[in-house]
Amino acid sequence: MRRIRASRGATSNGATRSRRPFGAERDPSRVVTFSDAVTAIAITLLVLEIRPPEDTEHLMRGLLDLWPSYLAYGVTFLLLGQIWVNHHVMFDHIRSADRLLLLLNTLLLMVIAFLPFVSSVLARAFEEGPGKRAALVFYGIVYGAASILFNVIWQYASSGHRLLTSTTDEATARAISKRFRVAPVWIAVGTALCVVHPIAGLIAVAAFIPFYWLPINGEIDSIRRTRAQAANGPP
Repeated sequence: MRRIRASRGATSNGATRSRRPFGAERDPSRVVTFSDAVTAIAITLLVLEIRPPEDTEHLMRGLLDLWPSYLAYGVTFLLLGQIWVNHHVMFDHIRSADRLLLLLNTLLLMVIAFLPFVSSVLARAFEEGPGKRAALVFYGIVYGAASILFNVIWQYASSGHRLLTSTTDEATARAISKRFRVAPVWIAVGTALCVVHPIAGLIAVAAFIPFYWLPINGEIDSIRRTRAQAANGPP
C-alpha cells in the first residue's frame, strides 16, 4: 500500500490537523474493498441458515412454519445493508487509514461476520418458543457493539480532522456524528424493551431500519456546496 502524504490533511477551511495519526497513513481503498467482501459474505450466509422443510408431503405448512427464519433473515439483511451503506458514508470522507483505524475497522468486521450466527439463534428461539428474551437481548447486544464501533471509528477519524478529506468541512463531520450517535442509544432502548416485552423490543429495533436509510442532511448540503464551488470555479 502506498503512504499518503501528510500534507493532504488540511481541512477545507485551511486549518491543519490538530492530532497526528497513529503510525503510517495508507490509502483506505483496500479497507473499503475488504469490508465490502466481508459484508457480502455475511449477507450471503444469512440465507444458508434457513433450512428447507423435511416433510415434503405438507410442504406449504412447513414453509409457513419457517416464518421466524424469514423474519430474522429480513431484519438482519436490512440492518447489514445499513451497515454497508453507512460504512461507505464514513469512508467517502476518510482520506487515509492509519494503524488504529485498521484495527478498529477489523473489530467492526469481526462483529459483522458474527451476525449470521446471531440471526440463526434468534430464528431458532422464535421457532421453539423458549428463549425469545435471551435471543433478542443477545441480538441487540451484538448490534449495539457494531453501532458503538461505528461511532468510535468515525470519532477517531474526524477528531481534529485527523484522517478526513480536505473537502469534508466541520458541518459535514458534525452531521455524520449526530446521525451515528443515535444508533447505540436506539438499540440500547430496544434491547432493554426486549427484556420486558420481546415483540415490542423487536419492533423497536426494526423501526431503526427506515430511520437509518434516510439521507444525512448536513452531508448533502456539503456536497452541494462543493459542487457549486467547482462549477463556479475560483473567484
